[in-house]
Amino acid sequence: MKKLLFIFSLGVSLASCKKFLDIKPESQVDKDELFKSEQGFKEALNGIYTKCAGTSLYGGQLTYNLLDVMAQNYQFNDIGYQEIANFQYSNGTIKGAIIEIWSNAYSAIANCNYLLQAIDKDTTLFSNGNYRLIKGEALAMRAYLHFDMLRLFAPSYVNGPTLKGIPYVTKVGTTSTPFSTVAASLDSVLKDLTAAKALLAADPIRFSAYVIGYASDPAASELKDADLFMQNRRHRMNYFAVCGELARVYLYKNDLANALSNAEEVILSAKFPATKQEDFFQTDIQKRDRIFYKELISCFYTETKTIIDQLQARFTKQNPAFSGTMAQVNEIYEVGTVGAEDWRLKQWFLNTASTTGGPDRGVLQKYYRNAAPLTNIHPLVAPAIRLTEMYYIAAEASFGKDQPRALKYFNTARAMRGIGNTVSSVAGKPDFIELLLKEARKEFYGESQLFYMYKRLNHAVTINATSSKPASNAIFVFPLPDDENAYRNN
Repeated sequence: MKKLLFIFSLGVSLASCKKFLDIKPESQVDKDELFKSEQGFKEALNGIYTKCAGTSLYGGQLTYNLLDVMAQNYQFNDIGYQEIANFQYSNGTIKGAIIEIWSNAYSAIANCNYLLQAIDKDTTLFSNGNYRLIKGEALAMRAYLHFDMLRLFAPSYVNGPTLKGIPYVTKVGTTSTPFSTVAASLDSVLKDLTAAKALLAADPIRFSAYVIGYASDPAASELKDADLFMQNRRHRMNYFAVCGELARVYLYKNDLANALSNAEEVILSAKFPATKQEDFFQTDIQKRDRIFYKELISCFYTETKTIIDQLQARFTKQNPAFSGTMAQVNEIYEVGTVGAEDWRLKQWFLNTASTTGGPDRGVLQKYYRNAAPLTNIHPLVAPAIRLTEMYYIAAEASFGKDQPRALKYFNTARAMRGIGNTVSSVAGKPDFIELLLKEARKEFYGESQLFYMYKRLNHAVTINATSSKPASNAIFVFPLPDDENAYRNN
């Protein structure tokens, strides 16, 4: 990590900063000056989120781009994109994206470490419990980033817990951090998340007075706190986001009991209301919820011109860079059987005739933005953790010991998307996994979580109803950037 140890750029756009801090940031801030006040720590934390929400990470490659192509959701004429879909890691576009992801993720991790290194030096700087919030969020973000690097650049736990994992970087210095094994890397992730969960025990999002909703909802309190730092807790690593990430990591490690308990803590909190049909299908486009916004446990704020323009080019224009044929989309959403009434199929895809004479395309409307002066009921965000994922995890984790409980979670998640057809019994765990994968592919279309699920399960990647790509480390493990390999010998 030699090239990344000294990075501490906190460039923050004023537009995104307004969501958290009522100050005008500098493009570059001296870290010694920055950490002399509580406000400086807030700005540093905000800078980490802003970096993570950029196009190199969760505002681009890790949500809307590379991994979603590999999930086989689209059909391309472009040979470069087709090579990505075929996992051809020698492709120059993929190699560039891999360098971009690795370097920016470890840069953000370095920023977390600078903050964490400084925060315990003088806790008297902080008021109103902000020391615990800031430290907890920074630990959670460090774990979140490391876990995704592990899910990309190392074999899965099921394929080899003792195999080479990633460097789990917790200190700022001139000495590189050695690679840990997959199991040791996961243990470090869990250590940080467990500490974050304890620190965030008094997160305002846990209180009954904190009500999730759209800005237009009179009862919603998310945007009504006098302290801007306390607003929009779901745009941050809040307490329930940490529970959700713990559920993910424990499931990855095949610790089903802890995966279930953390997923259920989110579900049973009843903090995140299921989206109403009338909100999702609103005829007034200024009141339409296109992404099930109230169900998002955590997300990255991406309401910037750069990302809006990229998403329009990628998904919503007449001939977007990414689209499947309507036949492909209908197959994914099982239109001939349980998917006939699926809300997502009805609302997310615009059937568009191809201008090149090919088959009709399904143009994704999930990230469509109303142009000014029209408003939107929710900001543009990159989903990080969804409520439905907690139902999927709870269902999978409970299946072996309590099949009725598992099926209840599964059927509840489907009902939230308009699917009334319930599953009353399943022959065995492999069949249930197939059902979960089908639902996850529908839910995470355009969000990149499906690739991780295939990898965790060491499951073949479904291309269509008759073909798939066999599971292997050759497709599931990203090669390290050349510079990283050249610098390291461990």
